[in-house]
Formats: sequence, structure tokens, C-alpha cells
Amino acid sequence: MKSETQNAMTKPAVIITTIILIAGLAVGAYVLANPGDKKAVAVGKPALTVNTVNPQMSELGIKLIANGSITAWQEAIVGAEVNGMRLNAVRVNVGDQVMRGQELATFAPETVEAELAQQRASVAEAEASAAEAQTNAERARTLEASGALSAQQINQYFTAAKTAESRVAAARAVANSAQIKLKNTRVLAPDSGVVSARTATVGAVVQSGQELFRLIRNNRLEWRAEVTAAELDKVRVGQIVALTTPGGKVVAGKVRMLAPTIDVQTRNTIVYVDLPKTDDVRAGMFAKGEFELGQSNALTVPQQAVVVRDGFSYVFVIKQSADEKNNGQSRVAQIKVVSGRRAGERVEITEGLKADQLIVGAGAGFLNDGDLVGIAVRNPAGNPAGNPAGTTKSSQIQTPASARVSTANAATTPAQ
Repeated sequence: MKSETQNAMTKPAVIITTIILIAGLAVGAYVLANPGDKKAVAVGKPALTVNTVNPQMSELGIKLIANGSITAWQEAIVGAEVNGMRLNAVRVNVGDQVMRGQELATFAPETVEAELAQQRASVAEAEASAAEAQTNAERARTLEASGALSAQQINQYFTAAKTAESRVAAARAVANSAQIKLKNTRVLAPDSGVVSARTATVGAVVQSGQELFRLIRNNRLEWRAEVTAAELDKVRVGQIVALTTPGGKVVAGKVRMLAPTIDVQTRNTIVYVDLPKTDDVRAGMFAKGEFELGQSNALTVPQQAVVVRDGFSYVFVIKQSADEKNNGQSRVAQIKVVSGRRAGERVEITEGLKADQLIVGAGAGFLNDGDLVGIAVRNPAGNPAGNPAGTTKSSQIQTPASARVSTANAATTPAQ
């Protein structure tokens, strides 16, 4: 009795299941028999709604990139010209701007002053002896005709006078040497510039020729770029160079000269680039520079359309079938490309992409190969907000209230 009741209860379920299977088979057969029927195609859920763009031909600058160090145009070394003297004062420090002839340091002058006084006294003594010898020679000359003195005696007086004059000249030379030595107790700047190094210390006893200061002459810097021999023929004197400092600042330089030789070990040559006087560059920096060589046409895409994965660059191309097009959806294919130059938000594509291919713009970084996406607005020019060039969405146009009032008044005012 119980089994009969259970069989009676399961019969409706079996009937319903059979009806569902028959309906499913009928729908499947209809879809296979009518593949062009839009209503029969099941529409998938897109992974993302994206904007599409077309690659563009743009003019990009041709640049030669090089690296090098920023150094002083010329450096002046200021050394001691006196020997065994004590530094009495140091007037400047590193970073100070100095002018030609400005006092940088002084040595204790007492010893040299005493020596100079002694030499001046020797000059006075020599001059007195010379005056006496000259007087004796004049007397001998007056007595030469009388025969009171022999010719030998007269020549001795003349010789003594000339010897005394020579001693005066020697004493004056020694005195002048002491005067120069006293002058050298003041260390003066040989040229205008900025102090780049200082080894002078108050109280130190230095030797002749010892370095005290270094100056960057006229505060003038240059960038010494290393360029390969193959690229050397592209560089010309007078070319503009955009130099990027380690801090990200861009400074414009100008090629002054090219080195006449090539390094036999690195096979590179040095290009000397003059830099303007600015606080953004300093001697000792290592910087990258771009030589402006001209312009050329290039196939470019927006930077946001290029996705870098595993060290390679990719873009997503729209692969739209007829049915997906009718539903506003598309499949994307990930293709590898080779990127080149950059200009603002545009990236040059040198390989892997054709000019007539439609690619994903914003949102490409969230996609994978074969994803189904929704197409929001086609943007051939790659403009922001997904609007094509020369078009504007009607929903984005808002007429000011004053303009509406003016329009209404114009409509109601009769023509005059």
C-alpha cells in the first residue's frame, strides 16, 4: 500500500523533468538550426566596460640618449707661495663666491717684515759705499792729467765705483725679494668663481706649493657626455641637450665641442656641453641627457593602453564578432608589442600593432586574453573621457541659465 502511494507521488516529478528536458533539447535544436537569430544567442556577462581607441600617427622627436658627469669647466688651484709660515687667518669657506684679487687667507707677516727691514738697511749701506766710491773715482779722474796718480791707481778707483754700484743693485734685488715674500703672505683669488674645496687651517705651518683652496672658475659647469663612436656623427656643435638631473630637474645645455680622440678601452668619446648657471646642477653629479636630432612620424597609442607584464609590453585588440557587436560586447586579444619613444601621454609602438586595429584604452591593465568586455564609447583619437575627436555626449552639454534666458528672449523678439 505504501509503495503504491510513493509511486503515485513520483509520477508528476518524472513528467515535469521529462518536459524540461524536451524543452531544452528543442531550444538547442532551434539555436543550431537558426544561428543568425539574435534572441537565440545567450549573452555573457562582460568582465569590464572599456573605451576603445585607434593608434595614431604622430611626430616624435629623434633623440640620442647619453650619460655623463657634471664637472667644472675649469678649476683653479690656489696654493701657498711662502715656505714654513703659519696661517694667520682664513677668510672664505667652501661655497663662497669670490672675486678676482679677493683676499682668501693671510700668513703671519712678522718674520718677513723683519727680513725686509734688514734688506732695506743693507740697501742703504750699499748705497753709501757706492756714493763714496763714486766720489773717489771722480777725484782720480781730475788728477789723471796732473800725473799725481798712476794709471793703475786711477783704474782701481773706477773699478771700486762700479763694484759698489753692483752691490747696491744686488741689495735692492734682495730687498725686492723680501717685499714679494711679504706680499705673498696675503693669499688672493686668481679669478672670480666659487670655492669648491678648502684645506687651509688657521695655525697650520704650510710648505711652498701646498694646496689651500680650489675654485670653480666663473662658477661655470659643463656636462661631459660619453657617446659611442657609432653615434658620434649624429652630434654637432651647437645642438641643444635636455639634461635630467638626479633630482628630476630638466636643464637645457648646448654642445660646445667634441673631444678629438676616442678612448681606446671604452671606445667612447667625450662631448662637452655647456650648462647654464643654476642651483639645479652641481659638480660631481651623474646625469642623463637627450640630444635633439630632429623629428619623425611614429605610430603611437595612449600610455594607459600599454600593459607591461613579465618585462614585455602588451595591448588588447578588439576582436568583435557580428553577434557580439549587436549586443555591444567584444572579445579582446592580448598581443605583444615593442614600445619606443615617449611624448607626454603617447607611446610609440614600433612592432606588433597595425594602424587600423582597434585597441582598449583605459582599463587595459585589468584584462586578460580572451575576456569579454563591454564597449562604452569608441574614441578614435584617444581623447579623455572616452569621447571621439570632434564629438561630445549630449548628456554632458549643460546650457547656463543666462544663455537660456537670452535664447528665449531672442525667440520672442520680432526681427527688426
